[in-house]
Formats: sequence, structure tokens, C-alpha cells
Amino acid sequence: MLSKKIHRSDTSTLTLRLWEFTGMALVNLFVFILLIVYFSPLTYMVVTSFKTSAELRDSHAPIWPAEPMTYTYQGKQLDVYQVPTEHGTRNLALVKPSRKSSEFIDPAHPEAGLITWQGFWRALNRAYAPKFTLDNFVKLWKQIDYPQYVKNTMTIVLIGGLGVLLSSIAVAYGFSRFRIPGGKYLFILLIATIMIPESILLIPSFVIFTQVLKWGGSYLPLIVPQFFGSAVYIFLLRQNFRSIPRDLDEAAMLDGASPLRILISIILPQSIPAVTTVALLYFFNTWNELRLSSLFLGTRQDLKTIAFTSQYSPAYGFTPELLQTSTLFLLVVPIIVLFLSQRFFMQDMVITGLEK
Repeated sequence: MLSKKIHRSDTSTLTLRLWEFTGMALVNLFVFILLIVYFSPLTYMVVTSFKTSAELRDSHAPIWPAEPMTYTYQGKQLDVYQVPTEHGTRNLALVKPSRKSSEFIDPAHPEAGLITWQGFWRALNRAYAPKFTLDNFVKLWKQIDYPQYVKNTMTIVLIGGLGVLLSSIAVAYGFSRFRIPGGKYLFILLIATIMIPESILLIPSFVIFTQVLKWGGSYLPLIVPQFFGSAVYIFLLRQNFRSIPRDLDEAAMLDGASPLRILISIILPQSIPAVTTVALLYFFNTWNELRLSSLFLGTRQDLKTIAFTSQYSPAYGFTPELLQTSTLFLLVVPIIVLFLSQRFFMQDMVITGLEK
């Protein structure tokens, strides 16, 4: 009787493990499919940027970058087709086309002589060889002054990033460490500003910055507001600061440290992942931002940011490969920055009091 119970227990444990394995396999498969669907547009963009206009117009061309294969025979350049034979499909160059039978030659073994094939040669598919071209990148690089656009963008990123970090850290530190009269309601009011659609602020912002302050055609409308902080960044930093024990503040105060010294020496060193995340979020947002930039810098060609380059493809010939190439140029720097800073990005970051 005891052996039967042990046998049943082992069987149930094995069945449970099989169910867990099956469940995890199905979940992983579902996530993998979602990733493929999510990254398919990005994959198409990268692949298209290495193609030529002729490839995109060719309805028979493969998905990957390729060019039609040719073979030079007796001083003539011949097209290569995929010809079905008794030994499978072969890539053969068409020498003498005919409606009922045509003559081909094998580029791999030309010494074998001509091969007669029975059938209508126009029904055959062209043979393609992989070919990646950098002509689109070279063309855009010559026609668009990318170094100048990157310089303009980095000017806004560095100055505005410094302002948004200083102001957001200061406000978040005040909300997390000081007892402010009505501070709870002030913080709720601050968070409520996140729900205000940015689109309804465009016209008031444009009128104030251009008509009242006369800042049109300069970086000031894009940089100065950052020195007043951001509600999203303040919220992230406040939640991170609140997770740091107050005992450290009290110990530092007993040693004579001022609130500013506590912020610099205790709070910020433990909040490097959160500060890095805020800096990266601001960088990505500024790098891809176009609406406000076009509103205030549209008349200044010398001050335009890198986001404007995605609009210039139609001016240089609206072709899909140039459009995808310009977009890829736009994405290269953020990808590199994220790759270099990934060990800090979201590392032990506290968002809502829970460690990620």
C-alpha cells in the first residue's frame, strides 16, 4: 500500500512538472511571436535601406537585398534564370531563347557546353544573388549636413538636460525629504499636469515665446522650460528618493551635514540608476522631438535638429529606400547611447517603491 502511494505521488509530481514545462513553453512561444511582430517594421526598415530603387520596383526580387545574376559568355552579358531540371533547380544563363526550347549554359561549369531545355523561357524566374549597397547612406550623407544637425541637437540635449536634471532633482528632493505645508496637494497638482495633452499647449506656448518674449527662431523656447522641471521626471526621482532610509539623513545631520550636502553625498550616489534613467528619457525624447522644433526653428535652417532630416527625403527624391535610410540614420545614435548605458539603465531602479 505504501509503495502505491509513493508511486502515485511521483506520478503526480511528474505530471505537474510536465504541465509547468508546457505552460512555460507556450508563454515563451507567445512572447517570441510578439517580438517578431513588434520588430518586423524595424527589420523591414533596415533591409530596405540597403536596397536600390531597381530592387524595390522588381516584383520578383526577394525580401533581402539582392541583384539579378548575370554571366558573361562570348563577350555577351546573359541573364541567369532558375531552371528546373532532372537533377533539381539550377541557375543557368540563357544563351538562345525560344518559345518551345531554349539553350542555356551553366556558369559554374561552362566547359560542359550548351544545355537544351524544353519549355517557355519567359515562365522562368530570375536568379538573384545577395548584394548590400551603401549608396543610400552615401547619398544622404553628401546631401544632408548630418554633423551640423547632430551638433544642434546635442546643444539642446546638454543644456536642457542639465536644466531638467537640476530642477527635477531639487523638486523631488523637497517633496521626498521636507515637510512642506500642503505638500501632498501640491504634489497631486503636479502629477495632474501629466494628464494635460501637449497639443493644447502648442498655441499658448507659441504666442508667449514668439509674440511676448520674442524668442522665435532660437533655442530658448526648447531649453528654458526644462529648467522648471518635468512632472514625470520629478515623480520618478521622488519615488526613488523616498526608498532611501531616512536614518542615513539623520546620521549625516548629526555629523553637521547640510541638506544640500546630504543630497550630494548620500541621496544622489544611491540614485545613479534613477538619474541615469531620467537623463536617457530626456535624451530620447529630445532626439526624436519634431513638433516643437518645427514650431520655433522652422525658419532657421542653421539651428534645425536631427529630427528634421526625416522630412528631407522627399526633397531628394521620394523613394522608400531613402526614407528608410534617413530614419535609420535618426535611430543610430539613440541605439548606441542605450547600448553604452544599459548597465545603468533601470538598474535596481525604484519606480513605485518596488525594486525592479
